[in-house]
Amino acid sequence: MRSTHDHGTTDDIGDLTSATPATSALSTPVTARNRRRLTAVAAGVAATLALGGLATVSAHDADSADSARSESTQATAARLLAETTPIGFGAGTTGGGNATATTVTSLDAFKAAVTGDKAKVVKVSGLFSLTGQVDIGSNTTVLGVGSGSGFTGGGLRLKEATNVIVRNLNLSKPRKPSDAITVQKSTKVWIDHNTLSADRDHDKDYYDGLLDISHGSDDITVSWNRFADHFKGSLVGHSDNNASEDTGHLKVTYHHNWFTNVYSRIPSLRFGTGHFYDNYVQGAETGVHSRMGAQTLVENNVFRDTEVAVTTSRDSDIDGYAVLRGNDLGGAATEVSQTGSFTTPPYAYTAEPASSVVATVTAQAGAGKL
Repeated sequence: MRSTHDHGTTDDIGDLTSATPATSALSTPVTARNRRRLTAVAAGVAATLALGGLATVSAHDADSADSARSESTQATAARLLAETTPIGFGAGTTGGGNATATTVTSLDAFKAAVTGDKAKVVKVSGLFSLTGQVDIGSNTTVLGVGSGSGFTGGGLRLKEATNVIVRNLNLSKPRKPSDAITVQKSTKVWIDHNTLSADRDHDKDYYDGLLDISHGSDDITVSWNRFADHFKGSLVGHSDNNASEDTGHLKVTYHHNWFTNVYSRIPSLRFGTGHFYDNYVQGAETGVHSRMGAQTLVENNVFRDTEVAVTTSRDSDIDGYAVLRGNDLGGAATEVSQTGSFTTPPYAYTAEPASSVVATVTAQAGAGKL
């Protein structure tokens, strides 16, 4: 196996193209009628849970196929319920809550609207060119309007902030040294239903990261996003030399994200604790990279056209740890030098089987899918 550096270099990068998304016999078109039906099912599940739990299906009343359909419906209902609140380490993040929304139609108005720590909901209407990054204050929800709103050329930064939600934005081509989204010294963050992208037409360092989480940040959920056409996807923990700040922190959940033609860092995790489940990875050289003692649970994901799905032994002096279960590797290799101890996340979640992940994620991940 050739060695690949985390920053995205190799002796022969080659031409990675996005594979056509696989279809599934379990897939159902996400129509308005289906959404209404599944929302009603979700409400029923919630009501049943409030009464003491889901009813079990007796073996005398239903065959195994009926039981499987019931479990699938329950999982779908749970996902729809989760679209208004984060699951995972970021659970409890509320952003601006019920604050009256402010809709902005210019970059200057956006910069003014997101400052400060007062509860606020800021709706972005339009696609704005940006140089550098805009700092987002605490207790903020940033929400794109429609399917095409957001920023290009730069990005957003959460620094020493808490309780922030970023949803439904298009964030593209963040010129170095700006990431599309930077999270530093921040807690309680939900990054959801965004499309983050660049291109592979330039040198690997022409753009910076799509989503970088560092400097002891904590309690973060990254869900239902699309990451596309980039060298460096998502970095958690910026340096091998930052143990004093990062150890015991950097707890991040990634679920139902779609990575297509992203070369590496899907994600790269140092020191922290990561749960990576129900994600779809296409066209990567390396996927999940656990290093510097990080603990990573990799569960029920699908990998296609990927050389190494999971590695714990590259580029750092100290290996990481990983536990793999229920994944569809699609022929990708794994390099797990140390089996981890993180097997039971400290929160409730439903991991759908890998067999339905492609259909679910390709239908619902990214901006414009709320």
